[in-house]
Amino acid sequence: MHNTLGGERFSVQKPLIGYIEVPSAEYKTSDGKKAFLDLGWEYISPDEALRLRVGKTGFVFRELFINQMQKLNPGFMDHLLAEELIKGLERIPPSIEGNLVAWEYLKGLKTVFVPNEKRERNVKFIDTENIERNTFQVTDEFTFTNGSKTIRPDIVFLINGVPVLFAETKAAYKVEGISDALDQIRRYHKECPELLAILQVYALTNIIRYYYSGTWNTSRKLLFNWKEEVKEDFETLVKEFFDRKRIDRLITDFILFTRQDDELKKVVLRPHQMRAVDKLIERMEDKEKRRGLIWHTQGSGKTYTMIVTAQKIIENPLFENPTVIMLVDRNELESRLYNNLTAVLDETNEVRSGTILHELLHLKYSNHGRLFNILLNIYSTRKSEEYVSDPDTAAE
Repeated sequence: MHNTLGGERFSVQKPLIGYIEVPSAEYKTSDGKKAFLDLGWEYISPDEALRLRVGKTGFVFRELFINQMQKLNPGFMDHLLAEELIKGLERIPPSIEGNLVAWEYLKGLKTVFVPNEKRERNVKFIDTENIERNTFQVTDEFTFTNGSKTIRPDIVFLINGVPVLFAETKAAYKVEGISDALDQIRRYHKECPELLAILQVYALTNIIRYYYSGTWNTSRKLLFNWKEEVKEDFETLVKEFFDRKRIDRLITDFILFTRQDDELKKVVLRPHQMRAVDKLIERMEDKEKRRGLIWHTQGSGKTYTMIVTAQKIIENPLFENPTVIMLVDRNELESRLYNNLTAVLDETNEVRSGTILHELLHLKYSNHGRLFNILLNIYSTRKSEEYVSDPDTAAE
């Protein structure tokens, strides 16, 4: 059995890297349409990766990172400022709080002080609009030490020299392979949290199954099965997951940090949630289609789907001065949704009556450009549409 399926390095690890090195791939969706995957990850050997990291205590490909920062931030970024960014990453707390800081860097939400201009400037870590301007690299046997403990993730994936995702692989013949891999993930968090503070997502695979989750979430129930629309062979699963645009969006669009009872929690959307968000935005961009319905079940993650959708609506330049109205019908959902919204969105208004909703909407229209993200808890049977006078701003 062992000889037939092979060890993990040659039967799982090496093929995975080989699949994503190809420039592109084509496949058919469930409705028979052709789809193209943008791959072309550059493989970096362990020895070369160690050189680029300047030792086992480093995790950034320093020289490449510095070059990319100057390329993506022309006009103010120089070698010294890029070095300061590396120092900032190295100072990130080894915790989920630090992981949030690292994610904010990747999102372009952090700033650097520019001496010549005497002001702070936002730094672009990833070009989300032109994917070709980024570098996507993969390396294996990534040995990292914090001075007291040493870990070695099987495969690490980097964007612009920053590690963002890693994978643990197990041979198919190992019955408890996925459980063993998850135990390793837990050990990595415990022994070398400095590296885990930077990494955003991890994957577990044994050829037969392919799971992913967010770092700092090591519960088995938070492992999500990555499913392909047509077939689920290992090669297709890997190529679908590591489409460069998909990884970019997974990191920058489909991760949420929320606070519940003053505790920071991290959420990574599941495949059906990502699809729902994309379908909602696509539907809203079409002015001929004003309505849409998403069928869901209990526990399907509709709250986070709603939050990410609201976030994407607000960020989308096609939707000028949008108003987002969220309806909940249970008190326990109200506080949970409101707390999550305020942790993600800058301005959220909680509304407890239709009259107040009407006043807020009127204020929004009369103050051109003011944005309200409104949570409405339905306390009366009055129809909410009588308070919404402008159909172009209403998403149903």
